[in-house]
Amino acid sequence: MSIYVGNLSFDVGQDDLKQVFLEYGAVKSVQLPTDRETGRMRGFGFVEMETDAEEAAAIEALDGAEWMGRNLKVNKAKPREERSSSGGSWGNNNRSSRRY
Repeated sequence: MSIYVGNLSFDVGQDDLKQVFLEYGAVKSVQLPTDRETGRMRGFGFVEMETDAEEAAAIEALDGAEWMGRNLKVNKAKPREERSSSGGSWGNNNRSSRRY
């Protein structure tokens, strides 16, 4: 399971975030998603730790904590939802049954 870390400063790097979480146990991975168009960090990340107990300790200690001038939002990450590739009915607004 991963930990979601929100409200991060845009100046945070993977090593910075890893150092914070190392205080609570072994860090398996750190991901900082970037915007596809600008390449800029999106202000949140994911941290995976070795054990559930380490994750729980980090969440309890860091949720709401101030770091780099921001109050962190830290909780268990929710599973990523699959996006539909069909495109849906964008712009249709149920007008297909209208007659002109």
